Amino acid sequence: MNKFIGIVGTISTESTNKRLLTFMKQHFADQATIDLLDISGLPMFNKPANKQVPKRIGEMAAKIEAADGVIISTPEYDHSVPAVLMNALAWLSYGIHPFVNKPVMITGASFGSLGSSRAQGHLRIILDSPELRARIMPSSEFLLGNSLSTFNEDGSLKDAEKVAKLDGLFADFQTFVALTKQLNHADELNKQEAKDFSWDKLD
Repeated sequence: MNKFIGIVGTISTESTNKRLLTFMKQHFADQATIDLLDISGLPMFNKPANKQVPKRIGEMAAKIEAADGVIISTPEYDHSVPAVLMNALAWLSYGIHPFVNKPVMITGASFGSLGSSRAQGHLRIILDSPELRARIMPSSEFLLGNSLSTFNEDGSLKDAEKVAKLDGLFADFQTFVALTKQLNHADELNKQEAKDFSWDKLD
């Protein structure tokens, strides 16, 4: 059974993205394990010259490295991902590179009707950057709009069509993870290039 890391892209105590990942953890418990990674309380990224990341960041990176894949659920702030998520990804791509070649599934919930569509597009660009180089599942968006009214009291999703869509995308992600494990011919080169990359060296 695959082991996934779930990252909630916000530290809001009322986060419906956390509710979504918690639902997925329970709903897919017989298919995979999903451990939620807390990004609250991280220091602001300050590009330390010695590239020594805080101990907690190193522990987070180790968990991502050991996982078969990562699921990120992001809200949308000002047509983009929250600053706390960008901060976490900045730390997780500075001197350490746990996302290189790592399969990633993106989901999102928002209080409005669009379901974080712009933020998901922005997150894809970030994850495709030279320092992260994640493998993002293509042609897949799970957009949970009007998320304040979409959950039952037990944390399950009310809309059967949304559950069916999520079931299909999660099954696709399992297949994507299996396929990605076969795309390993340039793994070491990709990891070395991510390690060696520096914007300071560009002409």
